[in-house]
Amino acid sequence: MTLPNDALARLFAAAPDNDLPEGPNYNICPTARVHVVRAGAGGRRLSALRWGFLPSWSKGPTDGPPLINARAETIAEKPAFREAARARRCLVPADGFYEWTMAGGARQPWYIRRRGGAVLVMAGLWQGWVGAAGEVLETCAIVTCAANASIARLHHRMPVILEPEDWPLWLGEAGHGAARLMRPAAESVLELWPVTPRVNSNRASGPDLIAPWSAQS
Repeated sequence: MTLPNDALARLFAAAPDNDLPEGPNYNICPTARVHVVRAGAGGRRLSALRWGFLPSWSKGPTDGPPLINARAETIAEKPAFREAARARRCLVPADGFYEWTMAGGARQPWYIRRRGGAVLVMAGLWQGWVGAAGEVLETCAIVTCAANASIARLHHRMPVILEPEDWPLWLGEAGHGAARLMRPAAESVLELWPVTPRVNSNRASGPDLIAPWSAQS
């Protein structure tokens, strides 16, 4: 995520919270705070939630691996996600995302973004978790679907990508029927290229992480 907070707020016509993370951040990892857009009675809000969904019955943030993804095919039935799928949907914006293949026994990262570089908006679910002492932690997961042909060369799943005209429906502002949005993006929407293996470290940062790369470079 490289877009400034005020620009994100304008893009989504959302009121920004005061504690948004400052960018740019080229290597957002699970359990980090990510930007999300939610709808409410007072309009849209731009907030920062922990990436790693905590079901209401969870004992806490360290109770098992973080639920960073929610499968589109099962969110309506899975106890962890079904209530959020009905009532707590959100938009998760990013410049792009990473996926990996194996090359010569090593993990080769790829960078995937919207063709042309516009903000990529993924479908998300959010949950407010309340601890035993009354502490509140707001968390989210990204909704995934079967990959389109381009992404399937790297991985069999991909995020659900939402077009601007779909945002109101996913947020619940335009009535019912959001389930029809949970489909692979058209082939023309995304572009991708290999990037430096430095991405494999959660400590790596900097714009070179998303630059085209080859083993000979």
